[in-house]
Amino acid sequence: MLSKDGEKLLVQCKQWRAFRVGVPVVRELYGVMAAQGASGGIVVTSGRFTDEAQDFAQGRNVRLIDGPKLQALLQQVRGARRPAAGAGHRSDQSAMPVPDVTRNLIPACPLCAKPMTRRVARKGANARGTFWGCTGFPTCRGIKPIA
Repeated sequence: MLSKDGEKLLVQCKQWRAFRVGVPVVRELYGVMAAQGASGGIVVTSGRFTDEAQDFAQGRNVRLIDGPKLQALLQQVRGARRPAAGAGHRSDQSAMPVPDVTRNLIPACPLCAKPMTRRVARKGANARGTFWGCTGFPTCRGIKPIA
């Protein structure tokens, strides 16, 4: 929960194994907002939101931040923390490291560029191991190891 000038804002973060965050998550946050007397809410995900989730959020004081928007916000913060050209010193605040959460974003398939999802191998030498698999499966069989 964030608070400023007496207003409450609720934030919910989701790092999904599945790529899409659906309307139930947004509805749940909206219900908690009403119960807690919050004036607004934000749902942040490393993935994307379904069309239904986006439709539900419209007209309500709920902001949706998906992976690409989150990455852009992080890049803005990183750019703002760089010292100005010709500055002789760095302030303590600009010297603070910014965690690289962009590593947790969903990769694109190397074969078709669709988003990937985490999968678990069921058989073979890599049984029970996790890997990135294309959401276009079975049409596309693109995979990537999870680093």
